[in-house]
Amino acid sequence: MAEKKKNWIKGAIKHPGALKAKAEAAGETTKEFASKHAGDSGKTGAQSRLAETLMGMSHKRTDRQKRLYSRTKG
Repeated sequence: MAEKKKNWIKGAIKHPGALKAKAEAAGETTKEFASKHAGDSGKTGAQSRLAETLMGMSHKRTDRQKRLYSRTKG
C-alpha cells in the first residue's frame, strides 16, 4: 500500500509535457495557463487543476541540500 501512495503523481500524469505545450502555443507560462483554465471541463481543465496542485506542493530537500543550506554565512 505504501507504493500506491508514493507513486500517485506518476499515475496521475498521463501525457507529460502536454500542458506545457498548450501554454507555449498560447504564449503564456504554465502557471498563467493553468490558473486561467482550471475551471474548464475536459482534459485541459483536469491538467490545469493537477498542475496547480503540483505547483503548490513543497519539494523534499536532499541530504546535500540540507547540508548546504544549514551552513551559517559569516
